[in-house]
Amino acid sequence: MEETTFEKAFDRLEKILHQMNEGKISLDESIKLFEEADSLIVNCTTKLDTAEQKIETLVKKRNNEIDLVEDKPKLENFEV
Repeated sequence: MEETTFEKAFDRLEKILHQMNEGKISLDESIKLFEEADSLIVNCTTKLDTAEQKIETLVKKRNNEIDLVEDKPKLENFEV
């Protein structure tokens, strides 16, 4: 089975939300969609956690330490 990208999983979540909010699907279909959405949420959360860890590692390598604010990594605004 091919691994789903974060963007594809998030897009599918939005489509599921739209379908469920329309209120035109059966209870059984709603449950199936809810189960799919739950799996997609876990997938997206895992990918976001992994990305956060990679960014923290890169920042740490750049500075030789991670800047902490209240025991959490300091957030930086990135502007292009």
